Amino acid sequence: MTSLADVARRAGVSKATASRALSGAAHVSESSRSRVLAAAQELGFVASSSAASLVTGRTRNVGVVTPAVNRWFFAEVIEGIEGALIEAGYDLTLFRVAEDQERRQRVFDYFLVRKRVDAVITISVALSPEEVRLLRALGRPIVGIGGGIPGMSSIAIDDVGASRLATEHLLSLGHENIVHIGGDQAEQMDFHVHTQRLAGFRQAMAHAGHRPGGDFYPTDFTMPGAYRIALDVLGDPSRRPTAVVAASDEIAIGVITAARQLGIRVPDELSVIGIDDHDLAGMFGLTTVRQVPREQGALGVSVVLEALSSNDPTTREVVIPVSLHVRSSTTAPPPPRR
Repeated sequence: MTSLADVARRAGVSKATASRALSGAAHVSESSRSRVLAAAQELGFVASSSAASLVTGRTRNVGVVTPAVNRWFFAEVIEGIEGALIEAGYDLTLFRVAEDQERRQRVFDYFLVRKRVDAVITISVALSPEEVRLLRALGRPIVGIGGGIPGMSSIAIDDVGASRLATEHLLSLGHENIVHIGGDQAEQMDFHVHTQRLAGFRQAMAHAGHRPGGDFYPTDFTMPGAYRIALDVLGDPSRRPTAVVAASDEIAIGVITAARQLGIRVPDELSVIGIDDHDLAGMFGLTTVRQVPREQGALGVSVVLEALSSNDPTTREVVIPVSLHVRSSTTAPPPPRR
C-alpha cells in the first residue's frame, strides 16, 4: 500500500510538506504542490480526510439544512450546491428539518455543533437569532438561500418584485380581470413567500387602479392543489377571470391543466403566467418570471468558501435578478362577453 512517505520521496519533499500540499493548506509553493499532486496521482495515493483535518482544522465538509428534498426549488438548489462543492473538493452533509421543533433543535444543538462541518448553507430556513449566534460562535460561515436573516449572509430573489413583474406583464396586454392563485396565507413558508407574492400582485393591480376584492384564491404549492382550485374558479363563468397570476410555475401548470379539461383555450380565453421557469414550463408554453435555483446554490457555496479562505466575518446580502420569459400562455384578453 502506498504511504504518504512514498509520495514525499517521489516528489522530493518532506512528509510535512506533502501532507500540507495534499490537504490544501497554505505555505506550500505551487511547484512543490504540483509535484506532490502528480506523485500522488502516479502512485494512486488518496489522502485521509481525517488526517488532513488534523493539519488544517478543516473537514472539507459543508452542512446543508433544508425543509424538503423532493420539491423542485429545493432539489434544484441542492444540485447547484452539490456540483459546486464537488468541483471545489468538498463533501456535503444534508440535514432535513421538518416542522417538528424537537427534531430541528437536535439538528442545530447536536449535529451541526458536534458533527464536523466547515460551513452551513440553509435553504428557505429562517434561523432564529440563537441558532445564528450558536453557529457564528463556532466560527463557521453561514449563508441562507431564500431570504435575509440578520447576522448572516443571504441570497434570494425579490419575491414581491417577481410577482409584480408577472402582473404588470398581464396588465400591459390589456387585462383587467386578473386573479392571483397562490399559497395559503395560513400555511406560510419561511420568509413568507406566499405573502410576498400576493403583495407584489396587489401592488401592481393597485398601481393600475384596481382595488382588491375576490382577486385571490389560496392553494398549496403543487400542481394537483392548483388544479383543484382552478376547476372551481374557472368552472363558474360568472367569476371567470381573463388572466391568472400563479405564485409558482407548478400552480400555473395546474391552472392550465384545469382550463384544458374545462374546454377553456389558453391563451385565447385565459392567459396564465407563473414564477420560477420550472423544467416543465417550456413544454406547457408557459410565460414565466425566471429564477435559477441551481445558480443560487452554486453562489451559496462561493460565499461560504470565500469566507473560509479569508476568515472574513463580513456578511453579504445578495438579491438575484429575475427576468420575464414570454411564451405562448399569455396574450391580449378576449373580447367582452355579450
